[in-house]
Amino acid sequence: MSGLSHFDDRGQAHMVDVSDKPVTDRMAVAAGAVRMTAETLALITEGRAKKGDVLSVARLAGIMAAKKTADLIPLCHPLPITKVALDLTPDPALPGVRIEATVKTSGQTGVEMEALTAVSVAALTVYDMVKAVEKSMVIDGIRLILKDGGKSGRYEAT
Repeated sequence: MSGLSHFDDRGQAHMVDVSDKPVTDRMAVAAGAVRMTAETLALITEGRAKKGDVLSVARLAGIMAAKKTADLIPLCHPLPITKVALDLTPDPALPGVRIEATVKTSGQTGVEMEALTAVSVAALTVYDMVKAVEKSMVIDGIRLILKDGGKSGRYEAT
């Protein structure tokens, strides 16, 4: 299990001890998309979804999810998040909604999982709000695109 910090020397899962790590500014950006028909996208962008403002509700759901990540992912540390921002952008070329989450903290461990969770829950919320008109939507491409801070420094997806 060499190199996998969530496993001890016996191969058992454990929460990593970060108490000796310095507090540094950390940031992560994750992205993903919900693919749908052009008709469903029009329903969202024209404000005709029966459940309400799809993009606003999904944005709030993503923010809430980032703050609850440690409750959802067993070995994540609860973190003092200082910023969560979600951009949900309708994209007729998909067609669908592109989602990007930026999360910041000053702490001893990074916020990659919080950014990924924010995108995931925002995408699930988009799906939930319009599934009555299209069950074939696809949640796609959720990934970390940028992280900065901490011992490993900066990572940018290619």
